[in-house]
Amino acid sequence: MSASSESDDLFAMPDLDRGAPKHHFPHREMPGPEAYQIVHDELMLDGVSRMNLATFCTTWIDDNARRLMAQSVAKNIVDKDEYPQTAELERRCARMVADLWHCPDPGSTRGTSTIGSSEAAMLGGLAAKTRWRKNGGQGIPNFVCGPVQVCWEKFARYFDVEIRQVPLRGNKYMLEPDDIAAHCDSNTIMVVATMGQTFTGLFEDVAAMSAALDDLEARTGLDIPLHVDAASGGFLAPFTAPDLVWDFRLARVKSINASGHKTGLAPLGAGWALWRTAADLPDELVFDVDYLGGSMATFNLNFSRPGGQAITQYYDFIRLGRTGYTRLQSAIYRVAEHLAHGLTETGLFEMIHDGTPTRGISAVSWRLREDPGFNLYDLSERLRSRGWLIAAYPLPADRQDETIMRAVVRHGFTHDMADLLLADIDRCIDQLKKHPLSTSLTRKEAGGFTHDATAVVSDEAIVTEVQDLRRAAGDDPANIR
Repeated sequence: MSASSESDDLFAMPDLDRGAPKHHFPHREMPGPEAYQIVHDELMLDGVSRMNLATFCTTWIDDNARRLMAQSVAKNIVDKDEYPQTAELERRCARMVADLWHCPDPGSTRGTSTIGSSEAAMLGGLAAKTRWRKNGGQGIPNFVCGPVQVCWEKFARYFDVEIRQVPLRGNKYMLEPDDIAAHCDSNTIMVVATMGQTFTGLFEDVAAMSAALDDLEARTGLDIPLHVDAASGGFLAPFTAPDLVWDFRLARVKSINASGHKTGLAPLGAGWALWRTAADLPDELVFDVDYLGGSMATFNLNFSRPGGQAITQYYDFIRLGRTGYTRLQSAIYRVAEHLAHGLTETGLFEMIHDGTPTRGISAVSWRLREDPGFNLYDLSERLRSRGWLIAAYPLPADRQDETIMRAVVRHGFTHDMADLLLADIDRCIDQLKKHPLSTSLTRKEAGGFTHDATAVVSDEAIVTEVQDLRRAAGDDPANIR
């Protein structure tokens, strides 16, 4: 049989007759279709992104958005000279977001796209630190916050700022306005309020925090600004809780960060940082680049970044407008409330956040009411066997003996999918009651309850099993951004 008449079936090709390169840079080249098939097949071992309710990130975009992303794959958004229209669309988005967040003058304020809300948060922190220095601040600066996403710990470490994380007290899940003053001093560059807390999904009371800082200034003269981490809530509250005051309507809010690739519906890699007025972003941090005979200010940590995300964000803004975003975001809240109702009906769970739009993001978080003979890590592990990724984890400092679960309801997660999840939760509960996973674990270690199991195991074995379960359950939601 001649070579030309031999089968050209891809799976009979020589490069698929051996394992993929894993440990050394390969010497030989291989045809594109074979390389693609190897990578494609390995990625089948990943979970299904739309069933990952641990992540906040967009897992569904429409075909037009995909086309724009493909057409923009080679555009570097930081190169304003080469891609001036991409830069213009970015500027339009920044003005639109400034308008959405009630900036006093959306046309003149400063804002920028970023690779995500973490970069945007760090830019907000850098601006606050620089303002503090310009106003005579000396020594080691600090910022005050409650339970926050890990990016704020990175900001503190990378930029030499002390993080003063207020411990949770009593039955509280968030930073309380009454707790702020005791942690502030002349070196406090900002207080970080969170619109959509990572652990529970709840909104912190930004207006009450602003009032508490007003009172602190009246008593001590300390004028401490607010930065709002609206990573998830920034593109929800304006549409589903428009009367909730948390943004630039409060004069003390000087900057806001948000993620376009979460509830902004943009593809992964889109974030936004905005300042209330141009003066709130110090000139020392801004670089000017010329394009088309004009000048554009830039403030980013990255110098090479794809432009497709900002382009697609602009597409989303003009396609949906306020009415479209309100319709879509309201729909996912209805699904979240339906999920919360179904969980409550099991009789096993107490809702921490039930998906109410004025209370938090489109998420549901819950704890066990009592010890049913298993813990939430067990439930998370059982659900993983059905394809669902839902995080179980302990609360932050001073409440780490309490374990909760949280499911993020994103665009594309439907009422029917919620019914499928609820049916699987019921099925997993039945299985766990008959065949508990953690018979060798103390409930104190694994789920917050005492456990009188007669099995005796070493401390090392308990720790190892707890760690394995927590890794399997996607523990530490602070790393999911």
